[in-house]
Amino acid sequence: MSVRGKFDIDLESLRNKLLELGSLAEIALDKSFTSLQTRNIESALQVIEDDNRVDKLDEEINDTSIMLIAKQQPVAIDLRRIIVAIKISTDVERIADHGVNIAKSTIRIGENDPFIIPMENIQKMYSIVTEMFSLALKAYYDEDVVLAKKVAGMDDEVDELYGKNIKELLSLTVENKDMIHQITQLSFICRFLERIADHTTNISESVFYLVKGKHYELNV
Repeated sequence: MSVRGKFDIDLESLRNKLLELGSLAEIALDKSFTSLQTRNIESALQVIEDDNRVDKLDEEINDTSIMLIAKQQPVAIDLRRIIVAIKISTDVERIADHGVNIAKSTIRIGENDPFIIPMENIQKMYSIVTEMFSLALKAYYDEDVVLAKKVAGMDDEVDELYGKNIKELLSLTVENKDMIHQITQLSFICRFLERIADHTTNISESVFYLVKGKHYELNV
């Protein structure tokens, strides 16, 4: 096998590892939010335990990327593919961390007290965020800047919902002092979802860098 042929196989392996990392993060988000909705503490604990797989794969992607740069000394598009893999891996790992954070907040909220607010708007935030993340991974796989731009544009709706949810939660603090703990944790969850959207926008920007060779801020 030629040197170029081996390098192409290594690049494809790197991309597949990154997509596997994305899949693990999607599973973590789904399981953590379902745990919140169902008040399933055992499931939330499992999200925290499973995060070790995410961390290990993130490290593997970084080690593989560094090895390819050191051994192959790639240039142009090949170098961008490796750099983007490192950048996206970091964002995906942090997205998974926020899934863990949601699981921890679920545990702190506990199983007993009913939710102080209807969960529809938080659910809507979650739905948009997870759609963004799925589409961003597809944009990376397809090297599709049009889809990446669409994903980044969805962040505005997440920000709007975040503002509404936080305002509603804060308005309840004065007359519901016995529920301050839950209000705080639900506010944190909204913040975690907002941060996931930000990291997803970063992935979209990385797709633009991969394809165009320039840095773009897509949602300023």
